[in-house]
Amino acid sequence: MKIEHVALYVSDLEKAKEFFVTYLNGKSNDGYHNKKTNFRSYFISFEEGARLEIMTRPELVEQEKSPYRAGYAHLAFSVGSKEAVNELTVRLEKAGFSVSSRPRTTGDGYYESCIVAIEDNLIEITE
Repeated sequence: MKIEHVALYVSDLEKAKEFFVTYLNGKSNDGYHNKKTNFRSYFISFEEGARLEIMTRPELVEQEKSPYRAGYAHLAFSVGSKEAVNELTVRLEKAGFSVSSRPRTTGDGYYESCIVAIEDNLIEITE
């Protein structure tokens, strides 16, 4: 069994799509629009692993996103090497994204950083 996809609601669908395509090498489909409900979505595919569905709808409710809330914590992307973690972290910071934890080796052995990205959702970058 495998995870086929993970879904994430966002307010700005186009901005979210651009983030995953530009910085994480995702490939987007042409999108889906339900004209009756005005639900919209894109599936973002990556070289390996599960796909990401980003979605929006008019009645979406914004809530504070504490990094320690119950439920969704972060999306983690493996970029292949420590150097790639370092480079992408710098690139994202230069693009204006907040770095919540700089590249380091964690107690459980991961080399990673964490970025506050799309609408205050956390993106973990790991080797």
